[in-house]
Amino acid sequence: MLKKIVAELKAHANPKNVAGMARYGINPHNTLGVSIPFLRGLAKKIGKNHALALELWDSGIHEARILAGMIDGPSLVTSAQMDRWAGEFDSWDVCDQVCSNLFDKTPFAYEKAVKWSKSKKEFVKRAGYVMMAALSVHDKRANDEKFIGFFPLITAGALDERNFVKKAVNWAVRQIGKRNRNLNKKAIALAKKIQKLDSKSARWIAADALRELERRMKNEE
Repeated sequence: MLKKIVAELKAHANPKNVAGMARYGINPHNTLGVSIPFLRGLAKKIGKNHALALELWDSGIHEARILAGMIDGPSLVTSAQMDRWAGEFDSWDVCDQVCSNLFDKTPFAYEKAVKWSKSKKEFVKRAGYVMMAALSVHDKRANDEKFIGFFPLITAGALDERNFVKKAVNWAVRQIGKRNRNLNKKAIALAKKIQKLDSKSARWIAADALRELERRMKNEE
């Protein structure tokens, strides 16, 4: 099965896409240039398959890893698997796709958001904040306190000047603030607090988040 899927991915390789992806900061190493819509369609045809997902990940192919996140079953994913995969993230799109398609639906999601946000590794740390953003969208049953609990970690992350971290921190603030009116107010207050930090990254995160969140608040009034 693995050989068949890899062959199909390679048959749809597009070197021009790889060059375009690289311009957006996507790692071109082991990348075929296969589109996300194609991968989603392929994932639908395959269905959930934990064993195949593990094999696809271990292939090291960029798109195979994204596909692995689409077909794996959240209930079968272990804590150790999550840490291993996160430790092997080498591109923001693989990180974001796997976190928002799979990891945020596992029983370990909140635990990993906290743990990974404290990592020194850029893409592991990014994964922590992407998890916060994804959970705020997908976990409809969670109470507001779950997300307010992330605020100290978001404040700490706002000081990280690395591009892929600061953009994820910004994403987490915005998505939490869009969840409901109460969290909108709380996220605006958080962004204003972050804005006062002596950090170029923090000021950018805050200004960008405030534009969206304050506009949203006005539209709801």
